[in-house]
This record gives sequence, structure tokens and C-alpha cells, in this order.
Amino acid sequence: MHFDFALLLVIATGITGVVVLLDKLWLQKKRRQRIGRGSRPGWVVDYSRSFFPVLALVLVLRSFLFEPFQIPSGSMLPTLKIGDFILVNKFSYGVRLPVSHTEIIRGARPELGDVAVFRYPLDERLNYIKRVVGVPGDRIRYEDKQLWVNGEPVARELVTRHPSESPAEWLWREQTGAATHEVYNTPLRLYDLPEFEVPAGHYFVMGDNRDQSNDSRFWCQAAANAEVGCIAVPGYVDGRGMPLVVGFVPESTLVGKAVAVWMHWPGLFHWPNLTAMRAIE
Repeated sequence: MHFDFALLLVIATGITGVVVLLDKLWLQKKRRQRIGRGSRPGWVVDYSRSFFPVLALVLVLRSFLFEPFQIPSGSMLPTLKIGDFILVNKFSYGVRLPVSHTEIIRGARPELGDVAVFRYPLDERLNYIKRVVGVPGDRIRYEDKQLWVNGEPVARELVTRHPSESPAEWLWREQTGAATHEVYNTPLRLYDLPEFEVPAGHYFVMGDNRDQSNDSRFWCQAAANAEVGCIAVPGYVDGRGMPLVVGFVPESTLVGKAVAVWMHWPGLFHWPNLTAMRAIE
């Protein structure tokens, strides 16, 4: 079961707003016409007056400016830790209506290196967060843990083997677009991708925890469906005759750009750590 907070917020704001409007236009007048009785409104009107401004403000802020998210998994380690609370800039990729997600003001498009939040194309009730490593028209290849973009290897340097935070991994520092960030890789060669082109209106994304991330490389599982961004690489089949199907993020599913960590709270029985505040690279 998925809890749709945006829908609940829209409904609550709408109901309290209608009650406040009815009170202004009709109920106040009726109360004044009562002779010998108090003019105090009932509890429904009273609560609606109190909550409507707060709900409306939260709806505007959350829908069009900034929305908080909590990181639930380790797919973006070491950049984002489980329990990090992040702020997502909702207008960086255009302004969208809540619930329907209709774009009403077109914004900038994601750039290489952005950490983007999007609705998971295979189940849009879920929000995913990954790093954009391919924009429309880019040619992408991934071979022996090295990412290639437009025929050039993405610059990287080895920081350390087997870091204490994750002894099974190697820690690298990469330069993706304008973003300098760290990634984890296991030393074993697990999965390569031949060169392909990112189609128009779509983005190729990967987690910074490269071998522990359900991202564009994996979520389509050889099942092509262009409506959800699962697109077969033309002219490629594996040894079993199966097509290579890559999962792209359609523009219509973009939520916003992750810009900052404002708190780290690993669990109910821990103190929130406000010193973890930092910009996201």
C-alpha cells in the first residue's frame, strides 16, 4: 500500500478552503441573523479557519518550491546515506501541478551529474533518486566499471581500496559533468553495457553505489515497453538472442533536483543529526 501524501494534502486543502469560503459568503450572514444566540462558528468552521492557511502554504511550498525526502536505501552511497533527509528543488526542472503532474511552466532540463528525483517509470507511486549520467543524444557505454560518455571516459581516480565504511568496495572520485562526487565499485567485473544513444526526452541514470543500485541498467529486465522508458538498443542481442533493453527516465516523470541534505536521522531510537547539513554534489 502506497500513501499518497500529495493527494491527501490537496483534498484537505480543498475541503477546508471550501468551508472557509462558504463561511465568508453565507454562514457568517446566517449567524448574524440569529436573534438572541451567539455568533460563534461551529467546530468545523473553526478548525477550517485555523488549518486552511497552513495547509495552503504547505501545498504551495511542497508542490512548487521545495519538497523534503528521506533516503531509504544505500543505492546512492557514499553521496547519500540511509536516513539522510534531503531537500528537492521542485522548480528546477519545471513547475508541475500536484497529483496530475502536468507541467505548467517549463524549466531547465537535467544536466550531467545532477542528482535527480523522479517517479519510478515502472510504478509511478514510488520516488527514486539517482545521478544523471546521460542526457538526450549522449552515447553511453559502461565497461569494466568505467563509464564512457560520447566516446570519452568519465574522469575518475581511485581514493582507496576497501574503505572502513564499506570494506567490500573500492572508493573512487568521479567528475560527471560539473559534479565531482564519489562512487563505490566492487573490484569484480559484473556487468557491461555496449554503446547506445539516449533517446530524445529521456535520461540515463545510475546510483553512486554502482553495484548495489536498481537503476537504468537493470529495471527493465529485457522487457521492452517504450511507454515506461524501457527501450531496446537497436541491433544488439546477447548470446541467447535476447535484446538489450535499457531503462530510461522519461521527462514526464521528473520531480526535481536534489540540492541539499538538511538532517540525518537513521532511526526512531537515534537523535537527529543536524550537523549533517551539506550541499549535494
